[in-house]
Amino acid sequence: MTHLTHRRTKAPTLLGTQLLFNVGFYAVVPFIATVLTHDFELGGAAIGFVLGVRTFSQQGAFLLGGLLADRFGARTMILIGCAVRCCGFLTLAASLWGPEPQLHVFLLGTVLTGFGGALFSPALSTLVAAVERHVALPHGRVTLFAWLTVLGEAGAAIGPLLGAALLPWGFAATSCAGAALFAAVGLLLWLILPGGTPQRAQAATASVASATDGAPPLSKRQRTALKNPHFATFAAIHAVDLLAYNQLYLSIPTELQRVGSGSTALALVFTWVSVLTVTLQVPVARWSARRPARICLRIGYACHASAFTLLGLCAPWTAPDGFELAPAFTAATLVTLGHLFALPTAMHSVNGFAGNAATGSYFGLLATIGGFLVLVGNIGIGSLLDHATSAQPAAALPWLCLAALPAVSALAVTRPWIWKHTQEDG
Repeated sequence: MTHLTHRRTKAPTLLGTQLLFNVGFYAVVPFIATVLTHDFELGGAAIGFVLGVRTFSQQGAFLLGGLLADRFGARTMILIGCAVRCCGFLTLAASLWGPEPQLHVFLLGTVLTGFGGALFSPALSTLVAAVERHVALPHGRVTLFAWLTVLGEAGAAIGPLLGAALLPWGFAATSCAGAALFAAVGLLLWLILPGGTPQRAQAATASVASATDGAPPLSKRQRTALKNPHFATFAAIHAVDLLAYNQLYLSIPTELQRVGSGSTALALVFTWVSVLTVTLQVPVARWSARRPARICLRIGYACHASAFTLLGLCAPWTAPDGFELAPAFTAATLVTLGHLFALPTAMHSVNGFAGNAATGSYFGLLATIGGFLVLVGNIGIGSLLDHATSAQPAAALPWLCLAALPAVSALAVTRPWIWKHTQEDG
């Protein structure tokens, strides 16, 4: 099989991998809070700590995962990541096997689960970026990162249904099923993805391997994201997208509480977000592919700012009868649209910043800075959300603070200096 043919056959494999990863992840992780409540009898603060540790063990380690992918090859890190997440799920199950639940074992399982994602996600993004770089997309063609988002969201919708179906057999059984899925995916990828040295594997999967004429050796192409001030600035600007999207889980429930709605309304919001993502990502990506990346990013950040501004304007007032849920659903729609514009565009832009450098550290830095802003931002916004639980003048405060950050990013992202020396330069 020629390299060209091999490249063409890789895209479906990578996209299918993202689907299965999310099915396995969301079959288990959404039920962690329930287990901590009923099996371990923890309070809200302790549950928040455990979930925070899991998130940070993943997002905080993305840069490390990207650097390792550049050093040892994307295929190697994807397989190791699958193995680590498999061990994480088995550890979660093992914490419930004894006479008494073992919280320290459960906490270790959550860390391993997160760290496994930190190993394979940047590596998967590296391979997707490699395919896009070496197989030129026609003008206006939907990027692979857009399809990655669609299939990832489909997996996020299927996973909880699978987990709920297995939950009558116990959370341990659900975790073991998730471990089995990741073991099967890892075995399949071990058979499908080309082996050999990192340079050979990257070349065979259409990456920017050192086999490319004139490309510097791998050792000289590492850590370039850390030494690229243009990309570091871009990553800091784009971090607001992850912060804004996380407010669907942190802040939107507070708005629903303000209008007297509960978990049913929240479930409808999440369902609506999934429907929007699956139906609109491809049309949005097709439209975005015909425009400069900086313009699409500005639109995305402006959508985020508009969502929180709307909530800030509505929060001090009592909602009219029959329109109580309108602000929350409108804001969720705007946040989702902003994410659909911003995320695939930012991921696709990495190649332009990286040039001939290995991209693993770039994807890792992009996610790590976003994760850091989410950690710090959620602490700050969370301290203000108590003002937003009832209709009063101070209820606008957290929303206006949230609106300010993407508004600044929307203004900053089009600065020519940021895009200097990229494919969009000029």
